[in-house]
Amino acid sequence: MGPSSTSSSRGTPRRAWALPMVLSTLCSDARLLLCDSAAFVIVPSSHLAASSSPPARTLAPLTSLSAVTASTAERGGTTTASRLKRTSALMEWAKENGIKCAGVEVSSGDRNSGLGLFLTQSPKPADIVIQVPTKLTLSVESPKEYNAVMERELFPSDPKAYRNAPWWAALSVQLNYYDRVNPSNARAGGISIGPWIRSLPRKYDTPIHWSESSLSELQYRPTTEAVALQKRLWRAQYDALASASDVFASVVSYDDFVWGSETARSRAFSGAYSGSAFNPVPYATVSALVVAYVGLGIGSWEQAANGAAMVVCGSILKDFVLPKLLRVQKYVICPLIDMANHVGAGATGTVSFEYFSDGFSLSATDGPGTPLVGSEMFIQYGPRSNDQLLQYYGFVERDNVHDVYILPPIREWDIGALEKACGRMVRPGRLEKLDRAGLLGRGAVGDANSSPDPTSNAEVANDIRGVVLTRASGIDPAVIQAVRALISTDGEWEEAGEAIGNFAAQVSLDNERAARTVLRRAMEAELDGKATTIEEDENLLVALSGRSGGGVDAEEMLPVAFRLEKKKLLREAIQNMR
Repeated sequence: MGPSSTSSSRGTPRRAWALPMVLSTLCSDARLLLCDSAAFVIVPSSHLAASSSPPARTLAPLTSLSAVTASTAERGGTTTASRLKRTSALMEWAKENGIKCAGVEVSSGDRNSGLGLFLTQSPKPADIVIQVPTKLTLSVESPKEYNAVMERELFPSDPKAYRNAPWWAALSVQLNYYDRVNPSNARAGGISIGPWIRSLPRKYDTPIHWSESSLSELQYRPTTEAVALQKRLWRAQYDALASASDVFASVVSYDDFVWGSETARSRAFSGAYSGSAFNPVPYATVSALVVAYVGLGIGSWEQAANGAAMVVCGSILKDFVLPKLLRVQKYVICPLIDMANHVGAGATGTVSFEYFSDGFSLSATDGPGTPLVGSEMFIQYGPRSNDQLLQYYGFVERDNVHDVYILPPIREWDIGALEKACGRMVRPGRLEKLDRAGLLGRGAVGDANSSPDPTSNAEVANDIRGVVLTRASGIDPAVIQAVRALISTDGEWEEAGEAIGNFAAQVSLDNERAARTVLRRAMEAELDGKATTIEEDENLLVALSGRSGGGVDAEEMLPVAFRLEKKKLLREAIQNMR
């Protein structure tokens, strides 16, 4: 607290109350937005809904939601028709346990899509369409997770094995416990969450299940290596848990663990908030003590106000500040809201934690345009590339604004061909300079049989430190800087003080032109080296999509769709370098 609220309080009673009032106003009428890769953010609801229309925040009791069948396999690897019955049971369970819903239903957009959330009414900005009590969710905190039930029932002899597990592994343990041992959730007062667990996909179309030949059809080294790493990491994590507890090993097989991990990776939201929901008891108690303190003549209003301010600030510090300082991350799987599908740009829904009502909500975004009745309500899982979407979610997004391409590291480029393309020679010692600066990358991923750290949260796709190209911003600026230095003349090198850092900006028109030529030629070589062309992939996708009987296997179509998107991204970058 600053001097304005603590010093000279005797003569400034209003200022003594100022801080708790401001903080209370900030936190009241607020939501905590969930974003998969970002922190929970406090947003005053005046930013989310017009104050003139409070009924927009009012939720009706859950009504019957329809589920439309489809004849083809859905994203989760299970047919839409086969999940229809389980989804109907989910809706009844949700209604019985206080999940509120208005203007949205679980449905299927067409015969080629899986389940999602579709609008039955046209919502206004910030209208809440689903609200779920926190007690019905599954959650873990990272870096350490404490759950008395999981530790007592599955890891009685070594609870630290569960506590120290990565978040996705801890959620997998929970999912398997409620699926295979006991559906009663103690945190929810003993409510059975079986209908929700049974509504989840039982199989996933992710590359971890593919054959080596299917992985090779991706024509993309970073993802095949990332999947290989994922397999080793998940196997090591399961073995670590199984060796720590015979009880866990006897109940949960490796395949069960993979199912739980995939469910966690594809359906969880995350954020830095890990405090509790709003509890009025401490504030009511403080108010009563303040009145008694002053009424009985024990002290002055100023003294009472300072004490109250300390309590309020302590509560806010515990819920909002300390989790960020301690880097505590919370991961949540939320029933019904987890049916919402992803879109990279143009999301029409936002998932939030409602601090004062102790629940999670899905609301319409406060953006241009009004979502139409019958349209699907999409959320954004975060800035996910197709590498991540395919590996952990089992789908590919066309023209993904967040997509990336990872080229081989500079050390693997054909330097001779690049010298010929730009008309310059790489001077002696330049490659060594770049290598010492860590700009050449690594040439190999390492021993495929080595045991990864089971507590690692490794995900992606660039262990070789390849050259990163993004659709949003193009080639990594550090790579452009490295190429400028690599092909610089002796005069340019000396003028830059023989320091790579001085090539962060353009040094001359000739150097810049040569650098862009090198980068373009490297990307052209990458594209030319593919086993199929863009046109061939497009024609193959059309043929697969038109196959009669809907018999296209995801393992057959997804590699083609994925490699096509990567090649399109490369082509765009090449055109931008001309």
